[in-house]
Amino acid sequence: MDVGELSLEALKTGDRAEFARMVDAYSNQVYRVALKILGDEQDAEDVLQDTFLKALQSLSAFEGRSSISTWLYRIAVNEALMLLRRQKPEIQVVPDEQADEDDFTLVQFVDWCCLPESELLSTEAQVYLEQAVRDLPEKLRLVFILRDMEGLSIHETSEALGLSETAVKTRLLRARLKLREQLSTYYGERLGKEKV
Repeated sequence: MDVGELSLEALKTGDRAEFARMVDAYSNQVYRVALKILGDEQDAEDVLQDTFLKALQSLSAFEGRSSISTWLYRIAVNEALMLLRRQKPEIQVVPDEQADEDDFTLVQFVDWCCLPESELLSTEAQVYLEQAVRDLPEKLRLVFILRDMEGLSIHETSEALGLSETAVKTRLLRARLKLREQLSTYYGERLGKEKV
């Protein structure tokens, strides 16, 4: 199905068939992003349901300034974050205006050139990468998931998260550097085992 065929006018007038087409078109993406944020299938299913319920309730207010997919991503991210905060009330939300300039540290990166491709793509390496992404600070993890894992553009990511494009680029760079640091440690240990 071509997602571009969805009619915003039909959605706003309550056309159930058009809403069902929207759900069919975007359910996988919404579920996938919720699962990456939450790490739990049941929670991701709850967010999926809540996202489309909230979309249905607020369709009349949707002006169409962003794409339907970006709008749904924004709802899904907000629903996932609300669920996280209900489950872990000790999580503190840092306002976007606060800069993290002191987050940068110098790290010596390991050159992975000598590792066989099978090692880079192993199940163990994939599990380690998924855990490294889950360990990123929330504001970096969200940008990384939407931009690098879901393939949204910088502009779409900024719209989905309500951030400036500069903030998205900065957070994406920080997320990539943190992941590279963690993966350098992991692959450095793997490389050490290869040489022994």
